[in-house]
Amino acid sequence: MRPLLFVLMTLFLVGCNEPAKEITKPIRPIMWTKVVISPFEQIRTLSGIVAPVEATKLSFEVHGKLQKIHVNLGNEVVKGQELARLNQRNFNLGLQSAQAKYQQAQATLLDAFNSHKRYEKLLKQGVVSQSGFDNAKANYDASKSAADVTQAQLDIARKSLEDSILLAPYDGIITKRLFEPSQQISAGQSLFEIEGKHGLEIHVMVPETLIRELTHNAIIPIKFPVLPELTMQARITEIGTRAEFANAFPVTVVLQGDNALLRAGMTAEVEFSFAGTGRTGHKGDVISIPVTALSAGLAQKSYVFVYNSQTQQVIKTQVQTENIFKNEVFISSGLKQGDIIATAGVAFLRDGQQVSLVDKNIQRFN
Repeated sequence: MRPLLFVLMTLFLVGCNEPAKEITKPIRPIMWTKVVISPFEQIRTLSGIVAPVEATKLSFEVHGKLQKIHVNLGNEVVKGQELARLNQRNFNLGLQSAQAKYQQAQATLLDAFNSHKRYEKLLKQGVVSQSGFDNAKANYDASKSAADVTQAQLDIARKSLEDSILLAPYDGIITKRLFEPSQQISAGQSLFEIEGKHGLEIHVMVPETLIRELTHNAIIPIKFPVLPELTMQARITEIGTRAEFANAFPVTVVLQGDNALLRAGMTAEVEFSFAGTGRTGHKGDVISIPVTALSAGLAQKSYVFVYNSQTQQVIKTQVQTENIFKNEVFISSGLKQGDIIATAGVAFLRDGQQVSLVDKNIQRFN
């Protein structure tokens, strides 16, 4: 019994002399990014309407009864193609009457001219009096004026006959047809509406706070809500100088390219970018960081955790925020080019904490 007690006492004393194991906390890995300086640009997205570059209403310049209409809604036409014509009878009669009057006036003019020349010759010979010559000359001048009038009337009759046939002014598509054959139509009354094939443009109203930032010929991106996969470029061609609705100015941008899916009347989203001014009045370059990298402090102060590669610690650093757009925060001070900051889990970090950087080449699965 005593030897067993001795052995137990020896084991107890040996166990008490073993050093305690040191407990080490694991180093926390962090998601990170290296910041870069970039221009401070702001983007405003405004809604606009797609419209054809060329579009007009077509009408006759003379009145009459519609005889034929050769096109329907949606038909494609080419320049010079006949679209419709009025009844030709009255216009042909008018032309025949003008031609007859013109020929009669020409005959009268020829007779007056011959008489004038004859009196001029006889006056030189002293056979006729000066008053007789003056009467012949006056008759010739009157006949010449009457011939000029009939020439103008003949030209008008010819033009009226030509205007009784409506032709396409350019290649395009008929988008409206407002009358049917046998209807009476007045001069200037719209018969068709046509859209040209020279591209599409966007009409957008720009608020007064933004209009001064726009420049002619600037290229801007355009998106379409009904075609979310489509993005096109457009050029600013017109900038209004007078506000219209709600202190907004009309601006026109022309699409650079064609797309068969686009139609006039569709909604477009126009993205205007311009040099920004921060909430503190800052202008110039900024550093953009993810919203998830920002940590809130007292008195509306903001902080980020900057990684020190020598000590492998994160330092809580105050930054000045200027604006936020699409989950990106623009910073004007507190960071410099090349700084490495934590981008996730900043609420669980503390100043001076030792961390490691996650290898971005390793794919992580949840």
